[in-house]
Amino acid sequence: MSKTLIIAEKPSVAADLARVLGKQLGKFKKDDASQSFSNDTLIITSAVGHLVEQKKPQTEDGKSLPWKMEYLPVMPGNMELEPIDKSADRLRKVLKLARGKEITTIVNACDAGREGELIFRNIIRYGKIKKPIRRLWMQSMTDDSILEAWNELKSDEEMLNLADAAVCRSESDWLVGLNSTRALTALQSGVGGFNVTPTGRVQTPTLALLAARQKDILAFTPETYHEVRATFTAQNGSYEGRWYDTAWKKDEKAPQRTKERLWDADTAAAIAARCQGRPGTVKETRKPVSMPALI
Repeated sequence: MSKTLIIAEKPSVAADLARVLGKQLGKFKKDDASQSFSNDTLIITSAVGHLVEQKKPQTEDGKSLPWKMEYLPVMPGNMELEPIDKSADRLRKVLKLARGKEITTIVNACDAGREGELIFRNIIRYGKIKKPIRRLWMQSMTDDSILEAWNELKSDEEMLNLADAAVCRSESDWLVGLNSTRALTALQSGVGGFNVTPTGRVQTPTLALLAARQKDILAFTPETYHEVRATFTAQNGSYEGRWYDTAWKKDEKAPQRTKERLWDADTAAAIAARCQGRPGTVKETRKPVSMPALI
């Protein structure tokens, strides 16, 4: 009898799928040896996050690539994958199930998103699995959401753009991170020692933002400013208003200056004095709304 293999991203999700789908499709039996759940038509297993990763760079004779400038840039024509050591046993068990003769369809039940798509696609790609694929796209882990996703499985074609985006992100991270880290490390280590300088496509710009912000904080000089506030009484209660300069314009060189802030105490006092004891007047202004011409 042919069966469908469901691959979840985490063991806890696989257990939830077995519990919920078992109520409608037949109770599942747990197999500790293969770390899966099965019934007459389905087998459910899981990864434990990423099971494979981009292969580490090597020399032509298969040795580890030296951390030297002359070996850069590393630009492999084909981005190969390799098992992650700590989860290699789990990968073997998932692939053994996927290669089983009784498995005719594989369902991707990894987390809904780019990273979940990458986890599944890398397993299938590394294992060279050539079987029909469907997508279980769960918006949440409630019982109703699981059943709804199962009854509305997406086709593999619907997910190809997301899969391509996931692979592109992963490979670009590898290329930028590996080459930049090795280049800067070689440069920093040129004066002696071995000083790893981690660099990444996202990590480095984020670090630059934090460093720039910290520099601003360290260079900050407190300045005293004033605001003019007034309490207004209306029919339904009172509220607070704040004076602001209607002619104010933003100055990129002085971001701390805003339209509400006054940097001269005498000016603030003069504005407050003008308002003392004077009744307020509320004016209503209406502007016509222009409608687009109908063709």
